[in-house]
Amino acid sequence: MQRVLVAGATGYLGGFVVRELANRGYAFRALVRSAASEEKIGEFAREIVEGEVTKPETIVGLCDGIDVVFSSIGITRQKDGLTFKDVDYQGNKNLLDEALRAGVRKFVYVSVFNGPALRHLDIVDAHEAFVDVLASSGMEFSVIRPTGYFSDMGELVKMAIGGRVWIIGPGTNHVNPIHGSDLAVACVDTIEGSTTEIDVGGPETMSWNDAARLAFAAVDSPVRISRVPTWLMGSVVRAVRIFNRHQGELLAFFTTMSTTDSVAPTFGRRRLVDHFADCREGSR
Repeated sequence: MQRVLVAGATGYLGGFVVRELANRGYAFRALVRSAASEEKIGEFAREIVEGEVTKPETIVGLCDGIDVVFSSIGITRQKDGLTFKDVDYQGNKNLLDEALRAGVRKFVYVSVFNGPALRHLDIVDAHEAFVDVLASSGMEFSVIRPTGYFSDMGELVKMAIGGRVWIIGPGTNHVNPIHGSDLAVACVDTIEGSTTEIDVGGPETMSWNDAARLAFAAVDSPVRISRVPTWLMGSVVRAVRIFNRHQGELLAFFTTMSTTDSVAPTFGRRRLVDHFADCREGSR
C-alpha cells in the first residue's frame, strides 16, 4: 500500500482525510505546525512530524519514503503577517520541491472550484499559481476542486441564532457544498486514481435563500433574511482593501462565491440540514 504524507492534517479537510486514510489502513505521515496540534489527530496518526511549509528548513527530509503527498494547506485568517501567496503558493511550492527531491510519485492538491476563471481574486490566484507549477513539475498530480465546505455554510446557523441572516446579492445563485468527511473520501479515492482534475460538490444543490431558510428551520426561528446589494458590497470590499488587503480579499472571495453559481458533479451522502442540526447543538 502507498505511503502518504498529509500536509494540513489539522485543518478542517485534513482532519477528515487523516481519518479516512486510517479507516482504509494506510500508513501515513501527518505534518503539523506545533506539538499542540497533535492532539487533534493523535488517535489516528501514528507518525506526526512538526514543521512549517513556509520555512523550508523545517521540512527537510519530510517526504523521504513517501509515495504520495496530499496537501490542503492554505490560510483564511491572517497569521504572522503571512499572505495567500506566502502560504497557498510558496508554502506548497516548498513542499513540492521537497517531494521532488525525495522522489515522491504523486502530489494531490486541493484548490478551488472554477479556479482558473477566478484568478482576479488573490486567494484563488495563489492556489492556481501553485497548480501551474505543479502541472509543469513532471510529477504525476491531481487537483481537487470542491465547491465549498459545510463548515463555511455553518455561519448561516450562527446568524440565524442571532435572529437574522445576511446574504450578499439576491440569494438566487446555486451551490452544492460538501461535508468534509465526504470530500475526504473523494480525496483518498483520488490518491488511488489517475484523474488530474476533479470537480466535486455535495449531493444537494440549493440557492443561498434556500440554505438560509434551512438554517432558520434548524434553530426553530422565524425566517428573517436581509440582503446586501452586490454594488454596496463591492464598495465595502474596496474600502477594506485599503486598510487590510488580506481581509478585503476574503470579502471579495465570499462576495463572488455568493453571487455566482457554484455547482459541481455530486458526491457523498451527507445533507446540509443534518449539519445545521449539529451546528445548533454545538452552539448550546
